[in-house]
Amino acid sequence: MKRRRFLAVSVGTLVLGGLLLASGGPGVTPAGAQNPTPQQQQLRQILDKLDQILAATKGGSGGAEDNHTLRWDQALPAAQRFVILTAFNSDAVLDKETGLVWERSPQTTAVSSSNVRLTCANKAVGGRKGWRLPFLPELASLVDPSVASPGPTLSPGHPFLNVQSTNYWTTSAHAENPALMWGVGFGNGAVLGLSKAFDQLAWCVRGGMNAEWH
Repeated sequence: MKRRRFLAVSVGTLVLGGLLLASGGPGVTPAGAQNPTPQQQQLRQILDKLDQILAATKGGSGGAEDNHTLRWDQALPAAQRFVILTAFNSDAVLDKETGLVWERSPQTTAVSSSNVRLTCANKAVGGRKGWRLPFLPELASLVDPSVASPGPTLSPGHPFLNVQSTNYWTTSAHAENPALMWGVGFGNGAVLGLSKAFDQLAWCVRGGMNAEWH
């Protein structure tokens, strides 16, 4: 974003310089000021467009400082936090607190620990590939601890469908016990070690991927 701003300012400076040269420089009123040339009109249109771009990248509605989709320091009510993505046939939900995109309706069939990553990788939710199993902090970020058992422990007014009050896999390894994988229980919102010997549900996510974490 800083680079885009720098480029916009640099281009604006160059264009403004050209406009000043074409008009005779600052403090100089050319003879044809009341009847600008086509070149001057075009430069003015470019400057007006740059003003709009710069305004959009500053604070305020829709600006960069107002865009919290890549931040974890927000605490938004469900109505503001979650956005159903119509571009994904309304099958995916953007979480504006984390910038992650979730399946709107995670599958209700349990899957083994050995197949769960492949299950997400093979999905085409909303006509898009690129899905993966979430890490523990990512999946746990969906839990609303104010919601009591039996859950599901999601914020009131959330847009998700078919979320079960049961355990969901994450891709986070359990370092103390290799027979377990970390998971989240949406019946009570607890983080817990899940035995690889038993099938559990999967809730796939898109975005925020870092190959070094896998």
